[in-house]
Amino acid sequence: MPLREAIPNQFQRFVQESTGQLLPVYGGEFFDKPQAYAADTSLPAPDDHLLAAGDEVNLHVWGPVDFNASLRIDTNGQVNLPKVGMVTLAGVAVRDLDLTLRTHLSKVFVNFSTSASPGRLRGIQVYVVGQAQQPGTFQLSSLSTLVNALFASGGPNANGSMRHIELKRKGKTISTMDLYDFIAKGDKTHDLALMSGDVIVIPPVGPRVAVNGAFDQSAIYELKSTASNVGEILSLGGGVPSLANTQKALLERITGSGNRPRQVQDITLDLPGLKEPMHDGDVLTLLGISPAFANAVTLQGVVAAPLRYRWFEGMAILDLIPDSEALITGDYYKRKNQLVQVQRTTTAAGTQLDSRLRNLVDQINWDYAVVERLDHSKLSTELIPFGLGKLVLQHDLRENLKLRAGDIVTIFSQKDVRVPQERQTRLVRIEGEVVAPGIYQAAAGETLPQILKRLGGLTPQAYLFGTDFSRESVRLRQQESLESLIRKLESRSQTQASVNASNRSTDAVSQAQIMLAQQQQVKAQIERLKSLKSNGRVALELDPQVKTIASLPDLPLEDGDRILIPSVPGFVSAFGSVNNENVYIFKQGKIVADVIKSAGLNEEAEIDQAFVLRADGSIIARRDRSSWLSGSFESLQLMPGDTVVIPSQIDPESRYSLVTRAFKDWTQILGNFGLGAAAIKTLR
Repeated sequence: MPLREAIPNQFQRFVQESTGQLLPVYGGEFFDKPQAYAADTSLPAPDDHLLAAGDEVNLHVWGPVDFNASLRIDTNGQVNLPKVGMVTLAGVAVRDLDLTLRTHLSKVFVNFSTSASPGRLRGIQVYVVGQAQQPGTFQLSSLSTLVNALFASGGPNANGSMRHIELKRKGKTISTMDLYDFIAKGDKTHDLALMSGDVIVIPPVGPRVAVNGAFDQSAIYELKSTASNVGEILSLGGGVPSLANTQKALLERITGSGNRPRQVQDITLDLPGLKEPMHDGDVLTLLGISPAFANAVTLQGVVAAPLRYRWFEGMAILDLIPDSEALITGDYYKRKNQLVQVQRTTTAAGTQLDSRLRNLVDQINWDYAVVERLDHSKLSTELIPFGLGKLVLQHDLRENLKLRAGDIVTIFSQKDVRVPQERQTRLVRIEGEVVAPGIYQAAAGETLPQILKRLGGLTPQAYLFGTDFSRESVRLRQQESLESLIRKLESRSQTQASVNASNRSTDAVSQAQIMLAQQQQVKAQIERLKSLKSNGRVALELDPQVKTIASLPDLPLEDGDRILIPSVPGFVSAFGSVNNENVYIFKQGKIVADVIKSAGLNEEAEIDQAFVLRADGSIIARRDRSSWLSGSFESLQLMPGDTVVIPSQIDPESRYSLVTRAFKDWTQILGNFGLGAAAIKTLR
């Protein structure tokens, strides 16, 4: 666990009040993991390590005499060698161990060989006092150094010095260490090996300064001496950053005089400025460089390479956009490459052709592009439009505006700024009983009859009355209206439930069951409505006897229109509360009554709400043909592809429910939202 003191010191709080930032103490984060700097006792002892009482020595002798032993150095610093006697090893360096033992053995033996190495080393006891995170007594490996002991104690606390740490041995200071040298430079010159009984003293922190702003090592720094300057402090954090403004930095200084003891002065980060002495309490703020470019213009929007480009004297728009190739975006090639990626699920080539043709290339707005320019005198943006098509396609040099450094040139698509209909690309899908079905580009103002005539007309099997004309803009409006209706019905359902609850009769149990059934019925109907999607079909309201293209309405075509002219169907259908929900063969002169007779009404049928969904998408409801002028609903002559719909009766218990009655008006729902016969089963 981290040992660092979480409570900021007084100087940190002072800097926070001045800058709004709580700066860390430089180097403090190194002590958050003290075990990372513990001495590794599994490694061999270094050559300069001095042996002492408690250490073990492994000795192997072979030749005329064989001898293997693990010898412990006693309190007198000696080991006992057989036939040799006591040998002093305390104070002997590891590099000299083998030579020392061989010298003493040679006094008794000849023609022998030796191998000596340190075994298990002793532990040492050292003391850490002063402004330490955890002052006290520490049991360490004899391989430990001053740095190891400092990390074991958690290092200096928030008020402890990192630059004047003393190592005392037998009452004398034998080393003074500057931790900044170790942290910033890796210098261990003063990191001496410890001996048992050593005392490490961490004195109170000395003069401090703060550095913040455009500096990666923003922190509180301790000054080593009064001669420390700006350059020395910045060098601890990597020097002057390339993103700092060298022409100006702010130095807040405590003067200690007058009623306003703090002052701000500007300094530069050049050679003279870096030699500026730093005083206790100084706060140095480095300012970032300006993000402005001195010689650049920006090209953005529907272009091949939206980038920042080098500006030069006399630069104009054609230098950025020399031809139309510069307006082909990278997405075009990505979309094109995806057409032949075998990993993707393959589909019929024509199913999404119109969408692919429309979206493969971004449609450029050739009439309008703009240069954004900053007016430095007013600090406002000036927009300078130009005709992109005149410049790039027609090479009209009057549109070739001169650019200034900092300008932004934006190229728009037709989706960004909608252009007039006559200049829009209109792709229309025409299918079914036409001479040449396919996807065509309609001319400005071209109508439905005109494009059908242009592509060769109709086949003899064409059924014009059943023409399915769908429009994307209509679909979007229909879907919005459908979703609005669903929200209104949900709100009305909640209101009706509250009213029913307040008007509950004395038969509370029976009334609660009825209410629950009603709520479930309404909820189910709403869920069915949510599953429906409008198709954007426009009812052309054609004469059932229409036979020629000229009889079609002069409807100008839009991008995304879909025209399907079916062949003459040989059937009519019956759906709803009938005994035989089926498809029936169409015969000339067949009327609604004939279909109702063939299908048969069941006991739930509500004949007053019956309607016919005609093949052209229009709806004729029974209630709309109640007058003698229009004739009866039952006598209505059917056309091929018509559908007779007989809704079910409203639940008697909820006959007066506004919500349920609203759901029963399927004629309005089907007609207003372009829902065809496929939706009838879902709605029932």
